[in-house]
Amino acid sequence: MRYDIVSDTHGYLSQQLLDALSGADMILHAGDMCSDSDLRTLEDIAPVRMCLGNNDYGYSYGPSVRNLTRVFSDGLRWEICHYRDRLDLETCDIAICGHTHRPYVERDARTGVLVMNPGSPTYPRAGGPTIGRIVCEDGKLLSARIIKLSGTGPTR
Repeated sequence: MRYDIVSDTHGYLSQQLLDALSGADMILHAGDMCSDSDLRTLEDIAPVRMCLGNNDYGYSYGPSVRNLTRVFSDGLRWEICHYRDRLDLETCDIAICGHTHRPYVERDARTGVLVMNPGSPTYPRAGGPTIGRIVCEDGKLLSARIIKLSGTGPTR
């Protein structure tokens, strides 16, 4: 199963982002979506699970979208939280965060949990627009990587 990981889109979904998400089995968004209509656009591509970011208050994403969102999929326990320091790495197998707009994939030194921050496809702070992609099968993590998108995103 292919999970595409996004964060900090801030009300802008580029065509490069939408093209990259095509074919995803599920989209996980780590907050700061900042648009009810963008959620509907992403849901047209694949089921979306997301958490709230610090700029998401006032939007109507539904009752399942919280500060910390837990997902059980493909035999794995996932957590999605905008802030890494608020993830509970004792209770998950894969943890997704955002906020910094800086991508990384690493194993937590204490728990061994895979932690990913996909960066931002909209306002990147390091190396251009990015998303994450995680592939799992039968409860096993097969791959986890950062994907660099073409383009630079909108200008402020």
